[in-house]
Order: sequence, then structure tokens, then C-alpha cells
Amino acid sequence: MTQENSNAGQAALMQIQIIPVTPFQQNCSLIWETTTNKAAFVDPGGDSDQLIAALEHFNLTLDRIWLTHGHLDHAGAAQTLKEKYDVPIEGPHKEDQWLLDDIEAQGAKYGFPGGRNTRSDRYLDDGDQLKLGEITFDVVHTPGHTPGHVVIYHQDAKIAFVGDVIFQGSIGRTDFPRGDHQTLLDSITQKLWPLGEDMRFVPGHGNMSSFGQERKMNPYVSDSAMNRA
Repeated sequence: MTQENSNAGQAALMQIQIIPVTPFQQNCSLIWETTTNKAAFVDPGGDSDQLIAALEHFNLTLDRIWLTHGHLDHAGAAQTLKEKYDVPIEGPHKEDQWLLDDIEAQGAKYGFPGGRNTRSDRYLDDGDQLKLGEITFDVVHTPGHTPGHVVIYHQDAKIAFVGDVIFQGSIGRTDFPRGDHQTLLDSITQKLWPLGEDMRFVPGHGNMSSFGQERKMNPYVSDSAMNRA
């Protein structure tokens, strides 16, 4: 686990713990509001016992589950946690419900046991907001990796949870069903870059980075790479 503290505005109330889960080492984020200890999981892809242990370790009350998209390594444990804690699942966009309906089949295909089909209690779209105690997060719809992918961010804290849209030095795959490369590039350059170069992000896999760093160095979507396209 690696811990990140946020220090501005509402962000002073926020704590984030990154917990890699599943054989794919997917970065599940545990976020909590320190005045109430209300917590949310972003992309609980699996290893529910490990996630439950993290809640207990920090003495937190799970309040909601947020999904960036419907792939099993991001959503596989959502139904188990929803039933155990009686909390809503929010996200992704409605265009990913077909993937949430297919988690068990995805697991069988990839030899990935334990994931369960689930259904979102609230689909998300551009301009929607998510509440965790006194903290408000914003949402943008970022299709390309999947048609219903969303990114959840907090402007004051300068932190975004980007799922599999962008990584340190790379971008999301678009060779899965209903993926589209140009749509992904448009999501990154038209939806994420305007959030600011100082916006740091937790990717679905690998190390954190910032949009500014990726605009300089990412071989797929840096400003120089896009100017060559």
C-alpha cells in the first residue's frame, strides 16, 4: 500500500490509500473523509478480503463504491462489497452496463475467479458530482478504452482517478470490444488536459503521474506527439 495526503480546501479532509488488487495489480483506491470516517472504494476489482481488512485497519465505514468502467479487474468485487455493506454502486456511464453484466464470463475467459456480475445504482456522465461526507468530486465521461468509462476528480485536491484511460508513459488499450483509439485520444486531450497540468492521477495500473508530465513525456499523447499526428 502507498498513502497519499491531500492538503487544500476540502482536500484537507481527504485521505487516500492505494491498494493493488487482482493478478493484474489494479490500483483500487480507498478514499475517506476524516471528520466522519466515511469511505469509498474506487474500482474494487477483486481481493475483497484485502479490501475489507483495509476498512477495518483504518476504522472506516464504507459509504459507497465508485466504478470508472466495467472491466472485471476494476469491478469484480463491487457486488460482494455492495451486499456486505449495503452501499450503492455509482458509475460508470450507462454504456458500460453490458460489461458489468459480463464480469463472470470475463473471469472465466481470463482464468480470474471470484468476480461477480453487478449493476450500477447510478450511472454517471459529464458534469455529475459524487459526494463523500463533506467532499464533492466531479465526473467526466471519457470513452475510448470502453464506451462508458468515466474519470472522477477533485479540482482543489488536484487528484484524478482515471481508471485505464491513461497511465504513466502510456494510454489505455483500445483493442477490446467497443474500444476506439481516436475516441480515447479525444477523451484525453479534450476532457483531461483542460483539468490542468498540475492535476495528479491514480491510474488503473502502475505509478501515479500528472497530466503535465504526460503532456511532456507520454509517447502517445504528449503535445509533441499530437502535433505530429
